[in-house]
Amino acid sequence: MTTAQPTLQQPRPSSPLQWAASLNPKWLITILITLILVVAQVSVDLLSDIWILPAALGAAVLTESVLSLALRGHLVSIQSAYISGISMTILTKPQQGLIWPFVLGAAISIASKYALTYRGRHLWNPTNFGISIMLLLAPGSVAVLSTQFDNSIWPLLVIWTVGLLVASRAKILHVTGAYLASFVALAGMRALLTGDSFVTELAPVTGPMYQLFLFFMITDPPTTVSTKRGRIAVAITIAVVECGIRLLDELPVETPLHVLLQAPPIFALAIVGPIAKVIDLRRKA
Repeated sequence: MTTAQPTLQQPRPSSPLQWAASLNPKWLITILITLILVVAQVSVDLLSDIWILPAALGAAVLTESVLSLALRGHLVSIQSAYISGISMTILTKPQQGLIWPFVLGAAISIASKYALTYRGRHLWNPTNFGISIMLLLAPGSVAVLSTQFDNSIWPLLVIWTVGLLVASRAKILHVTGAYLASFVALAGMRALLTGDSFVTELAPVTGPMYQLFLFFMITDPPTTVSTKRGRIAVAITIAVVECGIRLLDELPVETPLHVLLQAPPIFALAIVGPIAKVIDLRRKA
């Protein structure tokens, strides 16, 4: 006769930080993006219209549900739709009180996962693609949030604590670190070239848009390359392309590329990310 072995129970987390560290990285991302929204609303009154949030979330969830049923035959988790809807709310601001850009942008973001694929993988971070398209097609109706947090250190401290935890649990902290280090170095170079102060060039990274960009958009697992060295190289390349876009403002004449100045980091990722992903998929194949 064999004796049943006792089942070992996992110890319960003894603190909120340990509880958070035990969560699946996807749930940590969901918590982080919700936290950024709440902090941005409290700090800088992000939502100018109460209907923006339900409009963006509703469009993202509805699009995800319809396309997953039509193309895959079953409903998928709405977690991705929730993240895209919140991201669209945080990253864009309405022009002339318009709501439809949030609805259309959220729908485009989710639809890109199903329409723009290569070897079964989507190439763009959904929100990154949706915002890029909206800025190119309707620049007079939508703009990227450029507001920075106030002078209080607490909003940034809370977001960076959770953000670093998310990046560490998801094993993509090296991506955030590589981009941030490159941004700081390139900000110093731009300060020398343009005559602006280093603090001025560095300031954008303290805003809600960059918190989301650093901890979610450039680290999106489905759209990053497969190797650690490759992810670091892509992050540095994105920072370099972004710097080049920012320096367009110093040209004596306007060019068609000046449209990219609406959102340098968003467009830099939209250009570099898919190219890197295609190369990575082809290399693996």
